[in-house]
Amino acid sequence: MGRNATNELLQKAKKSKSDEFYTQLSDIERELQYYKEHFNGKVVYCNCDDPQTSNFFKYFYLNFKELRLKKLIASCYKEQVLDLFSTEISSNGFFYEYTGDNEEKPTSSNIVYFRGDGDFRSQESIRLLKQADIVVTNPPFSLFREFVAQLIQYNKKFLIIGNINAITYKEIFNLIKENKAWLGMNLGRGISGFIVPEHYELYGTETKIDEFGNRIISSNNCLWLTKLETPQRCENILLTKKYTGNEKKYPKYDNCNGININKTQDIPVDYAGLMGVPITFLHKFNPNQFEIIRFRKGDDDKDLSINGKCPYFRILIRNKQIRII
Repeated sequence: MGRNATNELLQKAKKSKSDEFYTQLSDIERELQYYKEHFNGKVVYCNCDDPQTSNFFKYFYLNFKELRLKKLIASCYKEQVLDLFSTEISSNGFFYEYTGDNEEKPTSSNIVYFRGDGDFRSQESIRLLKQADIVVTNPPFSLFREFVAQLIQYNKKFLIIGNINAITYKEIFNLIKENKAWLGMNLGRGISGFIVPEHYELYGTETKIDEFGNRIISSNNCLWLTKLETPQRCENILLTKKYTGNEKKYPKYDNCNGININKTQDIPVDYAGLMGVPITFLHKFNPNQFEIIRFRKGDDDKDLSINGKCPYFRILIRNKQIRII
């Protein structure tokens, strides 16, 4: 093996383990209950999942007949590390395909090994991706932008978990703005926590070890991102506040002809101009009710400000159901 390839593998071996967050079955069940009609006759690919341990694979395996799936595929990345005393690579990624013909479970004897590491960007994994209709998984948060870009490139529907800060990525925000992706049903505390490996330090107050011995960290800062429709996405946000007569509660920006709103529930029913709302607004966003204008910036391309101070990131929106006179 050449020196460049050796260095690449050694660098991978030093990579941070911060992506090792595994989704609980209860959180998968809580979200997937809203999308069951989408899976009839479809091929589902969980492309960041060890089929022997993944709760995503377990969910679709257990509900294969109820969902009327055509096929379930799960593939697993394995870091390829060189033994310092040999030129052999320690392991390869692998995958498993289930068609519901029998109740055989994936084991070390019936999984299929990749020639490479099974990275979702590898040609071997992409060949499986091309078979799929829907991708459902918890991708590495550090590679979230790349992961979503690949799904868009291959025109795949998806339901995936990410950090809530992913909304602020230009690539992800533009997908939401253009109605090419949207938030799922659960957000923040709606995702109860992640299973972490033994070596991972249990920090903070919202940690526990469950009855099965799983080490759980509740980050409360994650979301589901999807291209699967739900009836709830077409529901209007109930607006009960009024701008007229309460102008002092809605300060105007220094660098944009719009008003600041700190909570989604405070959006006025009678304001037709630009409004800056918190990023959590996207959890309730109905594209038939509101138009997303842009993220964070004023007319001068600087952060939105009020009396020289910048509130936390705002999304500029306009109510499509109010006619501007």
